[in-house]
Amino acid sequence: MKQFFLTVLGVFTGLVLFLVVVPVVLLTFAIAAGSSKPATPAATVLELDLREGISDQPSTDPFAVFAGGGLSTLQVVDALIQAQDDRSVKGLLIRLPEAGITPAAADELRQAIVRFKASGKPVIAHSQGFMPAGTAISSYMIGAAASELWMQNTAGFQATGLATDNLFLGRAFEKYGVRADFEQRYEYKNAVNEYTQSDYTPAHREAQTAWMTALYDSALAHVARDRKSTPEAVKALVEAGPYSAEQARANGLVDKIGQVEEAEAAIKTRAGRGAEIVELAKYASDKGARAGSGRNAIAIVGGEGAIVTGRGGSASPFGGGAMIHSDDTAEAIYDAIQDKDVKAIVFRVSSPGGSPEASEQILAAVRAARAAGKPVVVSMGDYAASGGYWISSQADWIVAQPSTITGSIGVFGGKFVVAEALGRFGVDMRGLSVGGQYADAFSPTQPFTPEQRADFSASMDRIYDDFITRVSTGRKLPADRVREIARGRVWTGAQALPLGLIDQLGGLTEAVVKAKELARLPADQPVRFKHFPKVRSPWEALSEAFGVQTEAARALVTIGGVMADPQAQAVMRRIQGERMRSEGAVVLADQPL
Repeated sequence: MKQFFLTVLGVFTGLVLFLVVVPVVLLTFAIAAGSSKPATPAATVLELDLREGISDQPSTDPFAVFAGGGLSTLQVVDALIQAQDDRSVKGLLIRLPEAGITPAAADELRQAIVRFKASGKPVIAHSQGFMPAGTAISSYMIGAAASELWMQNTAGFQATGLATDNLFLGRAFEKYGVRADFEQRYEYKNAVNEYTQSDYTPAHREAQTAWMTALYDSALAHVARDRKSTPEAVKALVEAGPYSAEQARANGLVDKIGQVEEAEAAIKTRAGRGAEIVELAKYASDKGARAGSGRNAIAIVGGEGAIVTGRGGSASPFGGGAMIHSDDTAEAIYDAIQDKDVKAIVFRVSSPGGSPEASEQILAAVRAARAAGKPVVVSMGDYAASGGYWISSQADWIVAQPSTITGSIGVFGGKFVVAEALGRFGVDMRGLSVGGQYADAFSPTQPFTPEQRADFSASMDRIYDDFITRVSTGRKLPADRVREIARGRVWTGAQALPLGLIDQLGGLTEAVVKAKELARLPADQPVRFKHFPKVRSPWEALSEAFGVQTEAARALVTIGGVMADPQAQAVMRRIQGERMRSEGAVVLADQPL
């Protein structure tokens, strides 16, 4: 009887999928593919709305739109480069977020805005307030780069510094009988501290205060440059707040007070008669990524998110968190190597790290590119720390924003022992194992035995030494020097430059220029851009999500017991969320922002 109802349910669900969901999805793509791209109005004002957040890179998942995915930093930069030379684009309106933005993204957006403004086109930024915590100073930095910065009359200017909070679970775990049995290499590898401590350790406090100060000072320096002041004057003025909107204007922190509708009217007036506002996201979609021109090409290889082994993109065909799958990313690099037109590779990395095995697989592809005579330039995004630095370390050249979070050359790992905690609720956990003494090393029923800890500690040391060796070789630094600046410590891009961990401050634009130089292509010679990995088709996305071949994806949604089929049931388990591989040890940095 149970199987009968499961079969009936499967048939019903299959009908829904076949008759409703899939046709809607495919019709959407058919309409999008069949519609001609509308011409940009003769007098266009682009509107960049940053209030809903922004990723580092555009998704390669064709279903990402259904997950509410918005713009990426690279899409904005690319669109503004095209808009600089587009005669129909007359200006730019920016809607600033109240709660802040990732500092490295703010750096790259600011650079794009400054270049757009230098083309002679006006930029108005409008704010409905700057919150008193988080990275609101980065939002203000973007606004300060505009031709005019407006603020709503009821808003408050409360960006008086940079703040972050860390949650420590050490006392709670102790109280409820959970043991966080972890090791770290070394004292600055702070990602594990939230499980083992109740407060900042001296090393944690030292490192975090240092990078926060660096981010704050960098933002103030950019504001001072754009507002034609000095960092000292801006610092004193900002820290004397908070201010009302009128006080902020009186002190020269903003230029005008008004509603967003008034700001829209002002930028349209400056754009000329008949000006229309067009969302930058729509403009970017209509234009597409820059293709460039010329016989030679530069490959742009993207990687954003935690680094894991395997392949896959999103586990769900309707979106999911960004991840760097080692098979996919390595394959993208090898595809660029085999493309005869590609003369150099720009590898965009935005990752806090992850699996050392996955990181090494990707780094091997980077080495292969160099061995094939194709220079590799890494462009670091919001984060390129721990495993993110591992995969970057042996590139020919590394470019990072002043506010990029990088370094964190270290490793941590361990397990949670929860048997005692569960026992307090009447749940008894017991374990059995056969084989060697390490077979149950990661069992949550008991701490590491002395023998297991010795073996695990040795593996941690090996991974750390491997990491040191990769950096020493790639950066041409003595291993002892790398050990001095490693120990798991996080650095900003500005701090990493004098340490020799990166080569240049800048964004994707600067990375492309350097790639052309290393490939011995004349600076004034146009090049094409080839993006890897390529955007998957809807059927390819479905096939990956459901674990079948592309040709079989069409048949998967046919009627008849879909939900009762064991493979389909496994699919439903998979699409509940991304599957992270448990490696025992990870090269992963803490992400305080």
